[in-house]
Amino acid sequence: MKYMKIMVLLAASFLAGCASQSSFDNARNDIDSIKTRLFSIDRDLTKVREDSKLSVAEIEKGFKDDVSAVRKMSADIQATTDSTKSEMQALNGKFDDAATAIKKPAEDLARYREDADKRIVALEENILKLQVVLDSLTKKMAELAKVKKDETASTPDSLYLKGLDSLKAGDVVAARDQFTKFLDQNPKHDLAANAHYWIGETYYSEKNYEPAILSYQEVIKSYPGKDKVVAAMLKQAMAFEAIKDSKSAKFVLKKLVEGFPKSEEAKKAKDLLKEIK
Repeated sequence: MKYMKIMVLLAASFLAGCASQSSFDNARNDIDSIKTRLFSIDRDLTKVREDSKLSVAEIEKGFKDDVSAVRKMSADIQATTDSTKSEMQALNGKFDDAATAIKKPAEDLARYREDADKRIVALEENILKLQVVLDSLTKKMAELAKVKKDETASTPDSLYLKGLDSLKAGDVVAARDQFTKFLDQNPKHDLAANAHYWIGETYYSEKNYEPAILSYQEVIKSYPGKDKVVAAMLKQAMAFEAIKDSKSAKFVLKKLVEGFPKSEEAKKAKDLLKEIK
């Protein structure tokens, strides 16, 4: 308002100093324009003041709302804290109960381990004693087995079988020695004829036909009722033929056919007779 008064006074002074009507009119127009601008400025200032009051009210309201939210959040946090404390106390109580419950089985387990250790020690001692007894029994069994083996090796049948095993293995020299030993120790054994026959076979396999013929002859002459006689006659004839004694070979083969006509050896003898010239 003071600014407007000053402007009016200036305008009046300006009017007083001017002589022309035109200048007066121009001055009036300027004053009106200034008034209009002053009015607009005053209106704008009023609006700004009103807006400022409204903004401050809104800020105060927002601040109050924020304070209320913070207070509510604080109350919720306090409630959660109290609940957590209660739960922790309950858990601590359960933990104490569990620790007490665990402690007793641990003590029982310690006693059980102690008893088990004692039993294991006693068991190990018993095992050592049993091992000593077992070693003693094993030693005695080995000694008995050795004695039994020696006894078995010295029996006539075992010696004869040993000779057969050597013959099957192709060791004719060992076989002949074993059969010879068998006959020296058991000249009247039921297998004596067989032993003579196999001795002849060892010589025959070596193409040593003269000793083979003699061994076969021993079977034919000394054991006439034995099964090996027919086989000995056939092999003896073959040995004679091998040394080019066809006459002796034919004689033995004919005797075989006449004496044992139904035997398998007789069939073979007939075939050989046809071949020998």
